[in-house]
Amino acid sequence: MIKKRIEQLLDALNKGIYEKENEIALSLLAAVAGESIILLGPPGVAKSMVARRLSKAFSGARSFEYLMSRFSTPDEIFGPVSISKLKDSDDYERVTEGYLPTADVVFLDEIWKAGPAIQNTLLTVINEKVFRNGNRLVSLPLKLLIAASNELPAQGEGLEALWDRLIIRLESKSIKQDENFDKMLLADGNEEITVPSELQITNDEYTNWHRAISKIGARQDALHIIYQIRKSLQSVAIEGTDERRSVYVSDRRWKKIVNLLRTSAFLQDRESVEPEDLLPVYNCLWQEPEERDEIRRIVIRGTFMSFSERLAKMKKALGGDIKIARAARAANRISSRKIERDADKKLYDEFYYKLVGYPEGDCYIMARDYQSLPQHGTDELDMEGILYQDSKRKNVNILRTYDGSFGAPLGSAPVMLNRDDDHVYILGDCYAIEKTKEMKLPLGAELQDIGRNYEQEIDALADDLKEMEKRISDNLFIAEDDKKRVGEYVREIYRDVAFTRQDTQKLYD
Repeated sequence: MIKKRIEQLLDALNKGIYEKENEIALSLLAAVAGESIILLGPPGVAKSMVARRLSKAFSGARSFEYLMSRFSTPDEIFGPVSISKLKDSDDYERVTEGYLPTADVVFLDEIWKAGPAIQNTLLTVINEKVFRNGNRLVSLPLKLLIAASNELPAQGEGLEALWDRLIIRLESKSIKQDENFDKMLLADGNEEITVPSELQITNDEYTNWHRAISKIGARQDALHIIYQIRKSLQSVAIEGTDERRSVYVSDRRWKKIVNLLRTSAFLQDRESVEPEDLLPVYNCLWQEPEERDEIRRIVIRGTFMSFSERLAKMKKALGGDIKIARAARAANRISSRKIERDADKKLYDEFYYKLVGYPEGDCYIMARDYQSLPQHGTDELDMEGILYQDSKRKNVNILRTYDGSFGAPLGSAPVMLNRDDDHVYILGDCYAIEKTKEMKLPLGAELQDIGRNYEQEIDALADDLKEMEKRISDNLFIAEDDKKRVGEYVREIYRDVAFTRQDTQKLYD
């Protein structure tokens, strides 16, 4: 089981480092996916340590670190030009051993201070994992590039392309919890850890995993959530202001985001991307830090969208059925004389009376509707009704009173109705009601009053909601703070579910 191994590997990588679980988990996800990550934060918050820890995740991995400045040259990053080759064969090649082109894990601090020559080369390095050395195009062993900065890229300096290629964006902060701060202060300062070789990822495994990841599919509901998130990014509310802005995410980023999702599914022993994989992608979508929390809310809402839609549809149907139930109870509050006068009517399926001599097949009227009709030949106004064919039974017609509180079946015809002791009048035409001595309902023509078990549906929704929350809680790449936000959102849905459960009592009260 890969998930168990990755879980143990993350535990080993986090040993002796505090409150960097999210940075390390998402860096490992990016590394296995072959993507990049940028850590934004002030100096001294262990950004470089994250990179050093990640190099321990891979068997025999080589690493490269460099602190950029505006004076940095390509020689310092990609290796110096070989003087001997330039002199002997007029070849302009770099000596790359020990520099970025030979590293598996690369950490570039203060990335935005690099000059244009370095930045342009990094675009190809990050996106295509190749490096042009003289007249040769060299494939790189690069698994992960971690960039770091304490600021966003400056506007108007041509840094947008490089910023777009850094797929995961995290804010790395100082230790918050006092207990962890105390542990950090009293630690011996030895940052070195040993990761058991059986947990480390070998080069052969890395290659095989990439092949397997490329075959990971995506469930349609997960893709639907991605579509909704993409649409929602067109209007993102900025907290604390009245501003709404459109957040641009390139097609290239979406493609790489799906690669991250596939990798997440694979590392957790799933054969396809599922909704519980989606939450971390908000770290790939924001352009400005003030957008991050709202985009996280958008992703959480999208993840639970199907539950909200199920509940909304249920509430709408329940509201209609409550109106019908109340109307039925009102119709059944009739005098004892009316009840007694209909005692001789033949009741079909406990709900219906049959009209005798109806010219277009069999016709039935609900008993409670018939009992509520106004008396024929009096000053009472006729009652509105509908007449329609039963969709499931050929040559069977249903007659109902209708006040607009429920949706009329397709093809319904409006009619005006009243009654006397033994007859119903449809637009003035008189039809007798079958008495108990008449023959039974023909075989195969039984009618049923179809209802819904809302309590059962609510229980099923609550169980599914609980299961989704658990799957998110078990996800190795979702931060604890994100799980907390999910819990808060789920409790809002549970409150709505509880109110809906209370409303079901209105069907009987």
